[in-house]
Amino acid sequence: MSAARRLSPPRPVRVEKGPEGAPETVSGEAVEAVLEDWVVEDRWWTGRPLRRRYFEVLLADGRDAVVFIDLTSGCWFAQRSA
Repeated sequence: MSAARRLSPPRPVRVEKGPEGAPETVSGEAVEAVLEDWVVEDRWWTGRPLRRRYFEVLLADGRDAVVFIDLTSGCWFAQRSA
């Protein structure tokens, strides 16, 4: 049985996106590959719905990063497991 990992709070991040909406740079670092992307829609029944498109990317320096765009505000964030 695996233990659930806690996520750190999202932090704003600068992302330049390509024509398809996927990140091309994250904080000035080039994205070598998009490894996975997914959409999360939750709390739609409340006054504060959550709509995010996540991307797991491989950066040019070899780091793996997870970023998302808030589909309501259009703001980009990074989030990691704590």
